Amino acid sequence: MDELDAQVRAGAIDTVLVMFTDHYGRFMGKRFDAEFFVADAARQGTHACNYLLTVDMEMEPVPGYRFANWERGYGDFHLVPDLSTLRVASWLDRSALVLCDVMDEGTHALIPVAPRSILRRQIERAAAAGYEVKAASELEYYLFSNSYHDADRKRFTDLEPAGWYIEDYHMLQGSRADAFHGAARRHLKASGIPVENSKGEWGRGQHELNVQYADILTMADRHAIYKQCLKEIADQMGLSVTFMAKFAPDVAGSSSHIHLSLWRGGENAFVGDEQIGPIQASPDFRWFLGGWLHFLPEMMVFNAPTINSYKRYQAGSWAPTRIAWSRDNRTAGFRIVGHGKSLRIESRVPGADCNPYLVLAAALAAGLEGIEQRIEPPAIFEGDVYAAQHLPRVPMSLRDATDLFERSDFAGRVFGADVVEHYTHFYRTEQAMFDNAVTDWERRRYFERI
Repeated sequence: MDELDAQVRAGAIDTVLVMFTDHYGRFMGKRFDAEFFVADAARQGTHACNYLLTVDMEMEPVPGYRFANWERGYGDFHLVPDLSTLRVASWLDRSALVLCDVMDEGTHALIPVAPRSILRRQIERAAAAGYEVKAASELEYYLFSNSYHDADRKRFTDLEPAGWYIEDYHMLQGSRADAFHGAARRHLKASGIPVENSKGEWGRGQHELNVQYADILTMADRHAIYKQCLKEIADQMGLSVTFMAKFAPDVAGSSSHIHLSLWRGGENAFVGDEQIGPIQASPDFRWFLGGWLHFLPEMMVFNAPTINSYKRYQAGSWAPTRIAWSRDNRTAGFRIVGHGKSLRIESRVPGADCNPYLVLAAALAAGLEGIEQRIEPPAIFEGDVYAAQHLPRVPMSLRDATDLFERSDFAGRVFGADVVEHYTHFYRTEQAMFDNAVTDWERRRYFERI
């Protein structure tokens, strides 16, 4: 706060964005005059309408939520800045940002259905068991030469990718769009988010930018800010970037692989002397992996939250289709990477459209449950998981995943019945909107020939 105060007095900062994420992972909030933020809002917080945790993608409040509805009048909740997240937003003019916890106006308790609250609850559960949690996410996206406005006018068809051949690790093709990717790297670093690298990915115009791992809440915050930063830089440059899981049927999907490890007393709790296949690890590692695998189907909605998410799970696409783990095998949904202090579990299941707070909360909850119940993982898999028809499939539609989530005793126990009811309604609403839509595919197929 002292640094912000000095920058405000010097005229370097005159605006503070006060924000939280909705169900989709989008930032909602207000822009504050920086002097007022320092004098008042930094300590007092601010208010926002609780309908923001009931809206659809078009910002329409959806009836049927118990948390907030027309009958209850859509009152306020309290946004309390987490000042540890305060940072310069270097890609915006004279601006800083801070992320908020969403709290009840009367009780001042965390709102249970807010995404950051859901992750906080699992962090508290880990802490009670003596663990700290480290995490990372690897977020992929497509960059287009069209502006967002132009893409909208074109109904998101016939867009021009920022590249004309597959650029996975390809330095020449990657250089052609480095005015954007380089700006993203520099702005994230200048805004307190340490960057490791960026690289081309498997699709035309597809890229990945990785930031350093951190404690799990910080990583979720970084992930959410990263997406906002890249979208706003693209907008400023007359470009567009998408984090859809599957932008088009004939291109690679975009993932958000997540990495987790548990730590105790400054040491990686996954490190141990047990031989688990080719891996030396601890019982905590084994049981955490077992729980994560076991409960994945019931947690799938937090890994794949949209209709589009499930188009990504195709054989030979670099996205997993079956539930298995392996040492270093990119056909498996779970991949064990690193050794010693860097030993960790990578899940390749989440898409780039995931809400980072929810997907990390789901992974942590499942792993901790695995330790509590001492759930053994299946045998390590060697070979092509795509060809292994005997292995269980990941859920293949939002409808199926929502059914599993709603019926999950585990989800009700670790998240609370109110959270399960709230998000079940959210995902069923998304499904119903798609079911009622008439698509371009239907018009092309049936307009003349039916």
